Amino acid sequence: MRPISTLVSCFLLLVAAATTTAGAAQPTHGIASHGEPALPPDYTHFPYANPNAPKGGKITYGVVGTYDNLNPFILKSMRTTARGMWDPEYGHLTYEPLMRRSRDEPFTLYGLLAETIEIDDDRTYIQFNLNPKARWSDGEPVTADDIIFTFEILEAKGRPPYSNRMDKIAKMEKRGERSVRFTLKEDAGREFPLILGLMPVLPKHATDAENFDRTTFDPPVTSGPYRIKSFKPGERITYERRPDYWASGLPVAAGFHNYDEVIVEYFLSDSAQFEAFKKGVFDLFPDGSPITWERSYNFPAVERGDVIKAIFEQEIPAGMFGFVFNTRRPVFQDVRLRRGLAMLFDFEWVNKNLFNNAYRRTESYFQHSDLSSIGRPANALEIELLAPFPDAVEPSVFDGTYHVPESDGTGRDRDIQRQALKLLNEAGYTIRDGKLVDGDGTQLAFEVMTQNEGQEKVALAYQRNLEALGIELRVRTVDDAQYQQRSQSYDYDMIVKKYPASLSPGAEQLWRWGSQSRDVQGTFNYAGTADPAIDAMIQAMLDARLQEEFVAAVRAFDRVLISGHYVVPLYYLPGQRVAYRARLQHPEKTSIYGYQLPTWWDGDAR
Repeated sequence: MRPISTLVSCFLLLVAAATTTAGAAQPTHGIASHGEPALPPDYTHFPYANPNAPKGGKITYGVVGTYDNLNPFILKSMRTTARGMWDPEYGHLTYEPLMRRSRDEPFTLYGLLAETIEIDDDRTYIQFNLNPKARWSDGEPVTADDIIFTFEILEAKGRPPYSNRMDKIAKMEKRGERSVRFTLKEDAGREFPLILGLMPVLPKHATDAENFDRTTFDPPVTSGPYRIKSFKPGERITYERRPDYWASGLPVAAGFHNYDEVIVEYFLSDSAQFEAFKKGVFDLFPDGSPITWERSYNFPAVERGDVIKAIFEQEIPAGMFGFVFNTRRPVFQDVRLRRGLAMLFDFEWVNKNLFNNAYRRTESYFQHSDLSSIGRPANALEIELLAPFPDAVEPSVFDGTYHVPESDGTGRDRDIQRQALKLLNEAGYTIRDGKLVDGDGTQLAFEVMTQNEGQEKVALAYQRNLEALGIELRVRTVDDAQYQQRSQSYDYDMIVKKYPASLSPGAEQLWRWGSQSRDVQGTFNYAGTADPAIDAMIQAMLDARLQEEFVAAVRAFDRVLISGHYVVPLYYLPGQRVAYRARLQHPEKTSIYGYQLPTWWDGDAR
């Protein structure tokens, strides 16, 4: 007969084993930022994709700029890598992520390279289980070693944000030939497992680790649906669909990647790009100019019906587009000065005289959505979040009464000028001999860097507004390569940038606004912000479990950014305008994020 102590020990071990088994995470097909995935495990395709779309034919895209690299994951040439290699707009044609994002949900991922995941309720870990069918383009299987290698090489030689993923990972361990588990640090946040799901995977056996951080034109071994067929650096790159693509039968890929050939043509300017579209050089033209949209489509292809104009409606925030103050510059470190300068942009005049009143004024970083703070007083959850930062939000922004000034449209609204001058006086500037000068008699002067004629026209209008108060604004338009290089190194006083927004803002905000990104080259922190209030609101967004907590955190974040006056808000255009060749077709359903080019197809391929 066993001793009682032995029996008790065995009983406790059995209880522990049962508890562990009961509490263990079960493999699942998807993960949502908040709540559960909308699609069941046996889903057949995404709602906005046509699983019966014919395969074949081709599409040619046209872009402005150049390219000098085929590696999209390094700092060198990070914004001049060939389009399509790792491309959320055209589809990730060559490299693939562990999971694919559904564009019909705020932020939900479904298995791609990773067939399933395992994750606990508190999201302290996530395990990716690779699909046994996953293969590289050279026929080798995708393995757990490839995932581990990817994280290690990107941490050592990759660009932000991929180089920083390990900062929130406590442990990375191989759990068999096809599984890797990431144990997360306490401050990782609930969204971080999804960020890991969007990571690319690189082939360990076919990657030159020693030279990984150098630009290259060597076509890589990848797992995606296309491979490089031919290229001419800076001018054109052609991809061909792989007949042996491993995921072609999976629901996550149903209705995607329908062309046999994808071509990307490069142009030196916007005008050259549009002229090429008119001549049929490429097939699809997303048009962000309402004036062009109304006045420039009188060429023969439109009249014959060979080119179709369409507007697709979205259900996402419009985002922020504006002149961005580089607060790394001493002149822009006073919020009163930034607020006064922002007030002097006469949107009403610009919209009437340059754009035929086609635009709407941007006021929020999450404009046109439930996440915006405009017109909404802070609720109890927001008040609690903002309590440690009593000076971070202006009273009118806090109580929901804030709006950007609306001018009389003359370009010389005296009332707004007086309000702006009062703020500039408080910041230490006065008008002397027709110039706005500081205490040392130095005129307030700075430069805005633009990248095309459209931005330049708006900047020149702003220049006229500032001249009325004796402020010198120099407008410098540079080519795309210089614009990208100077953006990357923060070599500007003011720059024109767009901050896209989604229904699930999260970790990407760290690299736009977080203190950790201020002094790291290649991030998107163009304004140079390093504010504890901003950091705290981002963290609250990442930690939110319930939808109401998340919405409160985003609105509080919006209030802090608005009150910081880091941007001169410009405008947004409702809907997505795109012109395309009539032979191209798209699914009937538009996703909440708008049209999705990877789901379109060539109608002549039938």
